[in-house]
Amino acid sequence: MFPDFLPKLTENLTESTSISFAENIQYKSISTPLISQSINTTFLSKGKGGTPILLLHGFDSSIFEYRRLLPLLATQNKTWAVDLLGFGFTDRLPNLKINPGAIATHLYYSWKSLIDKPVILVGASMGGAAAIDFTLTYPEVVKKLVLIDSAGMQSNPIISKFIFPPLDYFATEFLRRPQVRENISRAAYFDKSFASSDANICARLHLEMPRWNKALISFTKSGGYGNFKDKLPSLKQQTLILWGENDKILGTGDAAKLEGAIANSQLIWIPNCGHVPHLEKAEVTANYILDFIREN
Repeated sequence: MFPDFLPKLTENLTESTSISFAENIQYKSISTPLISQSINTTFLSKGKGGTPILLLHGFDSSIFEYRRLLPLLATQNKTWAVDLLGFGFTDRLPNLKINPGAIATHLYYSWKSLIDKPVILVGASMGGAAAIDFTLTYPEVVKKLVLIDSAGMQSNPIISKFIFPPLDYFATEFLRRPQVRENISRAAYFDKSFASSDANICARLHLEMPRWNKALISFTKSGGYGNFKDKLPSLKQQTLILWGENDKILGTGDAAKLEGAIANSQLIWIPNCGHVPHLEKAEVTANYILDFIREN
């Protein structure tokens, strides 16, 4: 039985991993200084013991990104995935602007309510930029940092220059098209067999949520996450950088730049893998993260 806040499209999932993940998604009303109304925030947690792991998804995505990785990490550590403000299945409240500052604030109060102890923070793609920003803002919350094919070393996305009325509506409606989502999904993988019909549904589910397009427009107009190059030297946390050798979304050049900018960091390349190692090479990714957690 799926939670009733998930869209009807969830019933079309076919892979057991995706179905089990959907069945266990929960939400909690999170109070923040951002707005007087509590924000229903979706998350999934599994496992027990160890330093908790907190997973952050990428741009225009959801916690379904971690349907393969989270159960593997949860064999050793209590593991959480949370839908960021403005994304996934977390409430998109009217009159609440979506920008990096609001995302970090919401994430802090979500962490405070759900976990309330230092975490291993894991971010993939835009979630990596969100993780960097959160670690710089709340360093006491993050024990170690893991970045997977992470954003944060490039200028603001070019689409931000074109998201204005009426093009904002048409841009998001273009992104909503199933064929467009499928093409994006295929580009993210080295092994195209991972771009299954089930994977495409997982990547589209959150598009069915109320005010999806308005929140995406709001975030893009804010400029999103820019270049953290000048701030990265102040990161003190031990950092693991995982990168697919065949990333066609962000390329591979930023991997070494991140390693060079973060003093206490290590870069590991994942062969025969595209932009999403946590989906395409879940077991390899999990093993690297768990070994990293065990290191003194």
